[in-house]
Amino acid sequence: MERRAGRRAVLVAHHTPDVYGSDRQLLESISALVSADYRVVLALPTDGPLTTLARERGAEVEFVDFPVLRKAFLSPRGLVTLLRHSVTALPRCIRAIRRAGAGAVYVNTLTIPIWVLAGRLARRPAVCHVHEANEEGRRVLRVALASPLLFANRIIANSDATAATIRANFPPARSRIHVVHNGVPEPTVAVPELAARNGVPATLTVLGRLSPTKGTDLALEAVAELVSRGYDVRVNLAGSVFPGYEWFEEQLRERAERPDLRGRVRFLGYVQPVWGVLGEADVVLLASRTESFGIAAVEAQLAGRPVVAPSLQGLRETVEDRVTGLLVRPEDPAALADAVASLLDDPATAARLAAAGRTSAKERFSVAVYRERIAAEVAELVR
Repeated sequence: MERRAGRRAVLVAHHTPDVYGSDRQLLESISALVSADYRVVLALPTDGPLTTLARERGAEVEFVDFPVLRKAFLSPRGLVTLLRHSVTALPRCIRAIRRAGAGAVYVNTLTIPIWVLAGRLARRPAVCHVHEANEEGRRVLRVALASPLLFANRIIANSDATAATIRANFPPARSRIHVVHNGVPEPTVAVPELAARNGVPATLTVLGRLSPTKGTDLALEAVAELVSRGYDVRVNLAGSVFPGYEWFEEQLRERAERPDLRGRVRFLGYVQPVWGVLGEADVVLLASRTESFGIAAVEAQLAGRPVVAPSLQGLRETVEDRVTGLLVRPEDPAALADAVASLLDDPATAARLAAAGRTSAKERFSVAVYRERIAAEVAELVR
């Protein structure tokens, strides 16, 4: 990438080279900064699909070995390992910031707090873009995980729900929080309109990681409930697992092979772009146990598909119950099945919700507005 004299640089740190919700949002942040004439250097722990996409958006990419917070670290032995890795990685992160000539550090998740600290030690202002709204676990642990925000000059929350979680877990950060809702790109290809099934089995689509947090197991139980009621349904699972969570996929596959679900579950793996699999869906089913925003819900709306989701956190900001989708009790497969059944039984309501959802998503979560807001936040940080 051309380096013009005097051009401002921002080091952007991200925790994974994959391309899911917050990862795709990172690409929009890169585009926002490049359009504002920043030189963007993206620091990743390893190579992966995100690398090429980031370069296409105009970023330079550097690979730096640094720790990422995972549940596996939340044990005495794990914390010792995390601390050891952090101590050795901190100088590398500081050198990367200085090598990039960065005037600011943009940390794209709460799971890599080492970069916030590195920015402070390198005497560069840091912004932490928080995509997590975790309300699980002991409060003392949640406070500890949020404590690195003390070193951030500015905090961007991807939803009001995320902002509320930060305030609850770490009150000292409240004065530095700014909410910028995600910007979700519209379909790049024509997505078929929602159509009558005419005797064809109904297709449900579940977008997102195969993980306990995303509630993929709850989605399968909802499908099993529908089958027990006599509905002829299939489900597409569009997503893969984090390294270390292979056990969860094994459990899902074992469940899918039981008699009530056998032949009804397709494991598609990682899917990008998502418009093809959304075009096959009669209903998009989300079953998350926690969700800071819900990019998958917005993508479903942009594809003109009715959404069924749990009524929690950020999903209440992206889906308005009975207006742009249906919200049900969290962690309740029977309630999910009830909502899906109501849409399969009433195609007119399904079409109405899908149309309203598409209009709402285009108006509220545009990429143009998001890029403008992100560029403004970083400009304030640098200033």
